[in-house]
Amino acid sequence: MKIIAFVGMPAAGKSVASDVVKEQKIDVVNMGDVIRDEVKARGLEPTDANTGGVANDLRDREGMDAVAKRCVPKIEALGKDLVVVDGVRGIAEVIFFKDHFGEDFTLVFIDAPLEMRFERVSSRGRSDDMTDIEALKTRDERELGWGLAEAIKVANITVENTSTIDEFKEDIKTILENA
Repeated sequence: MKIIAFVGMPAAGKSVASDVVKEQKIDVVNMGDVIRDEVKARGLEPTDANTGGVANDLRDREGMDAVAKRCVPKIEALGKDLVVVDGVRGIAEVIFFKDHFGEDFTLVFIDAPLEMRFERVSSRGRSDDMTDIEALKTRDERELGWGLAEAIKVANITVENTSTIDEFKEDIKTILENA
């Protein structure tokens, strides 16, 4: 089983990349869904503050690789040759996945500048999105605190998501074709 995982700052393009994956009829396990499911299970509103608080709480209680640990059974239950994981947030998750899947794990860093990411956040309309660039910076800092920068540094592939959406989608398709 090969695993391709996406890592990147908030609103860099991981969800768009996952949409491309789904269009190619490849299954995606979304790490953020694990957090959103836990927010719902706790009876909380799906705001950025609640989502971030639950993510921090899970990592404090179960370890920095808690979300990755919860994803592996979902990945394995699919029983597919290739599965994509959307939303790696820290080096502990990368280490867990590499330990579990070995050489069949590939990490793809999706990169985009802050201003471009904020434009995307402003237009996507998710309940946990930030309403101003300072809030995005705060979210960046929270996620960097989980070891995101270290995870980014060990990525096998980097995709610059600064051009058109069509060019970005083609870059993702190329990665999938070469998996």
